[in-house]
Amino acid sequence: MADKDLRLEVSQTKRAEVNLPGSKSISNRVLLLSALSENSSRIRRLLRSDDTTHMLNALRALGVECQEIANDEFIIHGKNACFNSPDSPLDLGNAGTAIRPLAAVLAVLGVECKLTGVDRMKERPIGDLVSALLQIGASVEYTEKQGFPPLKIGKFVDNGCRTVQVSGSVSSQFLSALLMALPLTKKAYEIQVVGDLISKPYIDITLNLLKRFGVEIDNQNYQMFRLPENSTYTAPNELLVEGDASGASYFMAAGLLGKNPIKINGIDANSIQGDIDFARHLQDMGANIEWGDGFITVSAPNNLQIKKFDIDANAIPDAAMTFAIIALAAQDTSRIYNIASWRVKETDRIAAMACELRKLGAKVETKNDEISITPPEKLNEDMKIDTYNDHRMAMCFSLVSLLGVPVTIKDPKCVNKTFPKYFDIFQSIIEN
Repeated sequence: MADKDLRLEVSQTKRAEVNLPGSKSISNRVLLLSALSENSSRIRRLLRSDDTTHMLNALRALGVECQEIANDEFIIHGKNACFNSPDSPLDLGNAGTAIRPLAAVLAVLGVECKLTGVDRMKERPIGDLVSALLQIGASVEYTEKQGFPPLKIGKFVDNGCRTVQVSGSVSSQFLSALLMALPLTKKAYEIQVVGDLISKPYIDITLNLLKRFGVEIDNQNYQMFRLPENSTYTAPNELLVEGDASGASYFMAAGLLGKNPIKINGIDANSIQGDIDFARHLQDMGANIEWGDGFITVSAPNNLQIKKFDIDANAIPDAAMTFAIIALAAQDTSRIYNIASWRVKETDRIAAMACELRKLGAKVETKNDEISITPPEKLNEDMKIDTYNDHRMAMCFSLVSLLGVPVTIKDPKCVNKTFPKYFDIFQSIIEN
């Protein structure tokens, strides 16, 4: 994609089908678990994006053979948790799904190395994970700012601690990282979650995949997790990555906001991703949803009126951003709450979303963990939307072009983080 801004004219959808790329959350988990396994595994429909490239590059630097069969198909030759120390720091860009589980795995294995990333990564907290790792004898040091990457990993010395406490209030990725790393010790552990755990569906993804790789963990109501001893990762011979449910939200919204149904292939009601609940929220707003085998079809409500909404988005923080654009077409003020995690994503998403919605003429009120949006009588035309190097800001605001006004997306290439072909696919559902 070109570096220049992207102007989207006033558009309307046609009846269309979309084939989703693989889920980022699943792709990076599967890559790491496959690399840790005692055997090789063929991964199909792997997401190809900046985030997965960072994971692949890191695994190769750790001595893992990642054999590319096709653009979205790899054979990962497992190293049975015997990683090499890399020759240089592992640069994970801004990929939280890479740096957090890798930090835990490398710390537990005692692989001496340094983990770093872009400037924004150095502002994204990792202290709760590091604190948990230190409890069990890991050697992890901050090389710049306390509580944030970069990190220096040293030798692991098992201190006999078998109960680990970790906060669940900032990011579920810290717990996921521990769930993937601790089985490598072959010891039985209990993980206690301190405070309320956010984004529980992402923990469900982790637990589901761990089971497929041969490690079953006892989940005690998301407050206590019991890990068995003598665990070994064994990869499935072949694994198909689900379509990305977060990415599907933009095309579901297009089906709601446009005049024609949009069929989204690659996910269905049986998805292991929590963001599938986005479709169920759309039903509550009046959307027509057809659930099929391997697909979902979304179309506008029969009366073409979108109900205002009040949504607790704690479980689906990424897909929830799309609701903020749908709010511009709702009948009255809508609220999205329990989204404190937006503050520590690729950007402060509450602040960024509020700023750009106000450009369009919306009345926006924010708190630490919520945003309320009142649509204007008419949206402001030809606004230039800043994207803050945040892929989801760019994808969300593309939907404004379906609301009767042209819009310009600045730095559209930021979608390369998770969905490089997004704008090509978006244009394919638009009437010429």
